[in-house]
Amino acid sequence: MFPKNWFFYFLITTILLNSDYSIGQGNLTAKEQLSKELKIAIRLMRNGNYDKSLIKCRNILKKAIPLHDNDLIASTYNTIGGNFDLFSDPEKSFYYYNKGLIYAEKTTNFKLKNLFHNNLGNIYCFDKKEYIKGIYHYKKSLEYSNKARDTFELVLTNLNIAWAYFDINEFDQGYPYLNFVNQYHQKHGSELTEVALAMLNAIYFSDKNQKSKAITYYKKAIALGNAGNEKFDLALTHQEYAKFLTKIGRYKEAYEQLVLYNSITEQIDNQEKLHKVKQEGFNLEIEEYKREIERIESEYNAKQKLLIAEQSIAKKKLSILIVIIFIGGILFYFYVQNSRLIQRNRFNSLRNKIQQNIINANLSGQETERKKIASFLHDNISALLSSAGLHLAVLSKKHVDTDEEISKTILLLKEAHDKVRDLSHELIPSLLVRFGLFYALEDLCEKNSNSSISFEYECCITKTTRYSEEFELKIYFIITELINNINKHSGATIGKIFLEQNDDSILKIQIIDNGVGFKTDPKHFLEGFGINQIKARVNAMKGKLIIDSKLGMGTIITIQVPIE
Repeated sequence: MFPKNWFFYFLITTILLNSDYSIGQGNLTAKEQLSKELKIAIRLMRNGNYDKSLIKCRNILKKAIPLHDNDLIASTYNTIGGNFDLFSDPEKSFYYYNKGLIYAEKTTNFKLKNLFHNNLGNIYCFDKKEYIKGIYHYKKSLEYSNKARDTFELVLTNLNIAWAYFDINEFDQGYPYLNFVNQYHQKHGSELTEVALAMLNAIYFSDKNQKSKAITYYKKAIALGNAGNEKFDLALTHQEYAKFLTKIGRYKEAYEQLVLYNSITEQIDNQEKLHKVKQEGFNLEIEEYKREIERIESEYNAKQKLLIAEQSIAKKKLSILIVIIFIGGILFYFYVQNSRLIQRNRFNSLRNKIQQNIINANLSGQETERKKIASFLHDNISALLSSAGLHLAVLSKKHVDTDEEISKTILLLKEAHDKVRDLSHELIPSLLVRFGLFYALEDLCEKNSNSSISFEYECCITKTTRYSEEFELKIYFIITELINNINKHSGATIGKIFLEQNDDSILKIQIIDNGVGFKTDPKHFLEGFGINQIKARVNAMKGKLIIDSKLGMGTIITIQVPIE
């Protein structure tokens, strides 16, 4: 997958910082001030101060919405989405881009509309892997670029569309857009896209088996990458060049290109920065809850002081109205107790909400790390093992009298490659990614069935039905955890997995076993961390979890979640 941040970051800095927001006759000073504040927020984002940028954007929205300035509101939402985009939270950026697009469509600002559609196209293509929707947004962006007569953005958008088509191996559909960039890049393009353009030309001619042209463009892309700062594009060029060299049988050169790819990839490792930014975003959410608790505590303390003052006044009147004050004291006592109970319940509710968010954040982090580790094993370790095996294979072919130890080493490398691939598939099952949830669950039941326990799978939904990638991953991991619990603790011989979809788009899941069961009343039922994780996942999906179990009579767990 190709990186998108260079394009997004370039558009943010060139379009937003230099744009003039529409200012009407009324509230002139207020709109000018908000426009200046937004530019400050953009600069904070450019400098990596995402938390400060987000807070400033939130304050701008509070003032901009009453002014009904759609241009300013849309630009602010785009900056919020940009903050989340830059620290790799595509779901939040996707939400704010869509929200901002609603306001942008009410304006005549074609550049702003182009920016939103480009950003949405990036998320669909590079994060959600929904290329049809991504290309749709890119083409909408192309439409607004034409209306704005902005040749610079036309070149960038055509490059994006070509890139998207090439990423799904639709080279013939992507080539007209690439050809457009080839014609106008020198006059209207940017140095930031030179490496990418040369690489895309090389990939195209590689697919068409025009070896000399492909090699020429690969070498051009590498030369431009070494002379500039586009390390991501340079690394991808080395990787694609290695694939091409392997395809034409030049294994030694392919190995050298893979070595360069791995070296550059290590240099641009942003794991530490990504972790830091995500932590800042998470801390920002927690701080909101903390401030809410402090506000409630302050109100409670003020009320307590008021009650003490009223009681002091009542004591001074004790000699005159002793009976009334006595009754009033009792009433005040119950009032205070009730007030404390209400406040305590509010505190507990907020604390539970914070704990729920922490668990959900940890679970999201685990899923993200699973994806990263699986991707790293598949794209890096597996590639290195394949390269090493390839190198030894070439050496073996050159020397007929190959030492037996080299042959054994080749076999060991192949075995290691297979184990790394299997581990990658265990972290994120390839069957789930390629064919969907229901094929993966059927395979999961088959894998967990043995001579001791049999898992039966029944589903009333068509196997080919697909949901969003995030939704399928969450459901898959929930059912995996429940199957693990059955294997470890139930002592069951039969397990059943049943799925159905209601007309109101509710996915119903039932997991049944004939094991020893357990008591679910509060006195005996101690939730393990696995159950807490499952509850947290279901609650985050706005679903319901029902556990029905009795000693000696097995367990039925029912989950109902709205389909995303």
